[in-house]
Amino acid sequence: MTPASGGSCVRARPALFAGLLFLAACAEETVPADPDVFAPSYSPVVTTLLADDLVSFTVSMSGARGPGDLRDFTDCAAAQYAVIRGLGFARHVRTNLGEPGLVWGAEAAYTISRELPRGTQTLDAAATLEACRARGIATI
Repeated sequence: MTPASGGSCVRARPALFAGLLFLAACAEETVPADPDVFAPSYSPVVTTLLADDLVSFTVSMSGARGPGDLRDFTDCAAAQYAVIRGLGFARHVRTNLGEPGLVWGAEAAYTISRELPRGTQTLDAAATLEACRARGIATI
């Protein structure tokens, strides 16, 4: 039947409308999680010396918003490592990401050096470490 013929569609509208009002009322009671709140949990960093100036950092964290959060975490670990050894710089070489899920994981390699290395993905270790601490990102 069509609504113009006065069939069941017309009678269904009040029930449909009441059902939508019920769903809207229920939705108002549910408080969604705030997507702007970032509260990660960092696991300890596993550090592996691959060569005299090449270091691997394996990290995992829950609450990551994406690969960028893992990159920040590995940058912070590399900066801390360089500072501890009295070296001033690190250069990102590569990152291998694990499958995303509740816990994200990554393994990243950096060269560590006393002088500014060539390349575009270099870190001033002291400045990076200061920024990491200000943002609450874990280091080694």
